[in-house]
Amino acid sequence: VQMKDRVAKAQKAAKGEGVVVLEGESGTGKEIFAQAIHTCSRRKNGPFVAMNCGAIPHELIASELFGYVAGAFTNALKAGRPGKFELAGGGTIFLDEIGDMPLQQQVALLRVIQERRIIRVGGDREIPVDARIICATNKPLKEFTRAGKFREDLYYRLNVVKIRIPPLRQRKEDIPLLFRHFLNRHADRAGLQRSDIP
Repeated sequence: VQMKDRVAKAQKAAKGEGVVVLEGESGTGKEIFAQAIHTCSRRKNGPFVAMNCGAIPHELIASELFGYVAGAFTNALKAGRPGKFELAGGGTIFLDEIGDMPLQQQVALLRVIQERRIIRVGGDREIPVDARIICATNKPLKEFTRAGKFREDLYYRLNVVKIRIPPLRQRKEDIPLLFRHFLNRHADRAGLQRSDIP
């Protein structure tokens, strides 16, 4: 029942263009939800570009998100490079572990949400971007906001549609379904007939 409610909310969110925040512990399937929202949206034929904000060194997040111009820094490509927002044009950008984004880049992200434009690192030209934003976090953003670790204005900008995905231990009725799904998938890969599985 819990997951049916979440799926229904995700289906409803897919019809709109608002920012979606997916909350849940690691391993609850937040990226699968994000991909499903993208696939069911009017942007389904556009790219789905994912970035884990917690897996990238803080000093590189800006260039990953917004790209950079030629000569922006040492070892930069001579021609420059587009960032994830440009690559996601016409589609969806999925920002995983948004709670790990440094405060400085939170300011830049807020500006992108408001203006729908980016400026590449080292550049001065504004580039319009058209990407729907879906974020995910395993951290309590509201508590982070109160503690000054996450910008309050960005929190409310992101908090258009929030879907909390419960961990498997809170939805044990899903275990047999998941077991059967993975068993069938492995049987298909092994070339076995599903009817051979007890």
